[in-house]
Amino acid sequence: MSSEKTLAIVIRVVEFSETSCVVTLFTRDFGKIGALAKGARRPKSPFESALDLLAVCRIVFLHKSSDALDLLTEAKLERRFRLVTRDLSCLYAGYYVAELLRDLTDTGDPHPELFDVADQTLIALQGAHDLFCVVLRFEMTALRLLGHAPALRGCAACGESIELSGRVPFGQMAGGLLCPRCRPGQRQVVSLTADAVRVLQQFATGSLESWQEVAVDAKIRGELRGLMNQYLCNLLDHRPRMHQYLGLLGHAPE
Repeated sequence: MSSEKTLAIVIRVVEFSETSCVVTLFTRDFGKIGALAKGARRPKSPFESALDLLAVCRIVFLHKSSDALDLLTEAKLERRFRLVTRDLSCLYAGYYVAELLRDLTDTGDPHPELFDVADQTLIALQGAHDLFCVVLRFEMTALRLLGHAPALRGCAACGESIELSGRVPFGQMAGGLLCPRCRPGQRQVVSLTADAVRVLQQFATGSLESWQEVAVDAKIRGELRGLMNQYLCNLLDHRPRMHQYLGLLGHAPE
């Protein structure tokens, strides 16, 4: 077994015994890993309370070549996830980030840029940012980095450029916008306003800052929240558990 060091986000913690737990970590250098943290539940543990959900920590672990769990030997807390308001929507959004990291990624498949975006998202959720925009930016960036981004500039079926006017068909199964020629026969097609498509395009560009400048009215928020929920359900083949707690994301901030 080789000893490895990296930065990690705690995305799941499960009790294993009276003194130990199994943690799922999304690391910057090794992707998602599962590890046994022996003694983590003891009052004086070697992990210094660093293994709270959504915490960012520096870890040392023994990497096993088999399908067995890695062995976590050290974890030092870098930053804990703390709410600055009593709005639980921020906490639920943080849990949603962790759920998407678990469900969209494969074990041992590193995505350093996705780690950085997830880290930035958790920081933004603790600040005075528009929650809807923070979550949508993370979703669109994660989909792009993992190769699941919807086609928003041309037809998902044939690639033909699509004029944005009126309402535009979006094929959930096809994976994006559809031109009039490819629309017939497609399953699970919804209709988006051209303004909603333009907002998605802005969030899909990959720019780290432009999303903070986007103003999204309440009608488009609801439209896009419904679209993204269904798109991710189709991609994952199940409904993310945190979707039921994210209803307020469709409302404009006061």
